[in-house]
Amino acid sequence: MKAITYSAYGTPGTLTLVDVPQPKVGPGEVLVRVKAAGVNPVDWKLAAGYLDPILEVRHPVIPGWDVAGVVESVGPDTFDFAVGDEVYGYVRKEWVELGTYAELVSAPVRTLARKPRELTFEQAAGLPLAGLTAYQSLTRAGLKAGETVLIHSAAGGTGSFGVQIAVALGLRVIGTAGAHNHDYLRSLGAEPVLYGEGLADRVRELAPEGVDAGLDFYGDGVIETLQSLVKERDRVVSIADYEAAAKGAHQLWVRPDTADLTFLAELADAGSLTVNVEHALPLAEAARAWELSAAGRTRGKIVLTV
Repeated sequence: MKAITYSAYGTPGTLTLVDVPQPKVGPGEVLVRVKAAGVNPVDWKLAAGYLDPILEVRHPVIPGWDVAGVVESVGPDTFDFAVGDEVYGYVRKEWVELGTYAELVSAPVRTLARKPRELTFEQAAGLPLAGLTAYQSLTRAGLKAGETVLIHSAAGGTGSFGVQIAVALGLRVIGTAGAHNHDYLRSLGAEPVLYGEGLADRVRELAPEGVDAGLDFYGDGVIETLQSLVKERDRVVSIADYEAAAKGAHQLWVRPDTADLTFLAELADAGSLTVNVEHALPLAEAARAWELSAAGRTRGKIVLTV
């Protein structure tokens, strides 16, 4: 089968499209014929070696964790899905090696759910990691209907999912973004505020008594600001500040979860969660996709089509 690989830590230029053996499918796994693979910043950060201290990496690596496709075969004693089922998921395994930038990927069933009916394969491939991150951040903060959440970097890939999910859960959402993204946030149901100096004062104008929780999806030293705005100091969650725990906040690392993926699919099928695919590139252009991701100017998702 065809797959994108890299044999050592480096830049997007190290990616190559090669022929590799078809993956084996063990108990509790299915083989997925990949229709689209989502591109996330963690993909190129892994390839650059940034996460080597905490993740086991075995070269050569097929990158990618997000996938949408069709079940090609099932492993022994695997009854969760059948051949022909359309699935999507966050296929993070025990170590980094056999990812989703390929024609086929073996996926533990705990990492998959049935694909949202109302989303294309490209849209579905853009949802798992960022959508799970947003949803699990909201649940980690213990938010419930009627409360107010402040989302930092609300117009980004994870933030925009966070806004939509929060609104669907009955939350009031205040979201930080540049002025050019304020209308976009309003369209998602958030009240936008400009990030940067004076952020706390601008939030207090909207919520004089404070917010119930704060979510940091960017990591530019904003945790202390969020803690000054929440009613209870421990209701701040960050996905980007590796010193969050030391600062008294929750540091979240997203986990594969079939139930959570199913919930996101239900929101999408109900029309409460949309996925904006800004770039859909062929598998062979993975390096270009990484360059677009690293530039940080893409509002929607980047996916590779297979």
